[in-house]
Amino acid sequence: MNKPNYQLELDKITAALDYRPGLLLHSCCGPCSTYALEYLTRYFDVTLSYYNPNIQPQSEYELRLENQLKVLGHMPGVKLAPCAYGAEAYDEAVRGLEGESEGGARCTECFRLRLGFAAREAARLGLEYVGTTLTVSPHKDAGRINAIGRAMAEKYGVKWLPGDFKKREGYKRSIELSREFGLYRQDYCGCLFSKRD
Repeated sequence: MNKPNYQLELDKITAALDYRPGLLLHSCCGPCSTYALEYLTRYFDVTLSYYNPNIQPQSEYELRLENQLKVLGHMPGVKLAPCAYGAEAYDEAVRGLEGESEGGARCTECFRLRLGFAAREAARLGLEYVGTTLTVSPHKDAGRINAIGRAMAEKYGVKWLPGDFKKREGYKRSIELSREFGLYRQDYCGCLFSKRD
């Protein structure tokens, strides 16, 4: 059985568009959002959601938010949907999974928490699509992220925008744009468990 090609799925959606739908794009960080925003703003009216209660400590969350705002300064027309830090939601979501290795069940619950929030926000704001920048990282499982995102979108009555932004040198482009914008590039995913591992 062939693995899904999420980039081709995205190509089909964008090729069929004859209008600019609203997209709620979950962003994990400024550097990962650079290429995804450069690409998606050609086709969608993008509202960005920086919901990342997994990022620890809070000073690291604030530093990454500051760099996310720096990216938005280069992306005219992209709106930011405000949200609270909410670290307690992450702690609750991964309770009992603290000993899991990086990339395991704890990460699945983290993706579910953040993509569920994004899908709910998309519905609340009346946006047609929801997607995420998470797949730009070569360390992230695009299949798992797209499966969770699709399930959350269905749950909240919006359309999932599939993607694998590391394809077509998207990760390389994100590094180039990060340098160009003078962004801080973190050396761990976000939670203290990922820093430990």
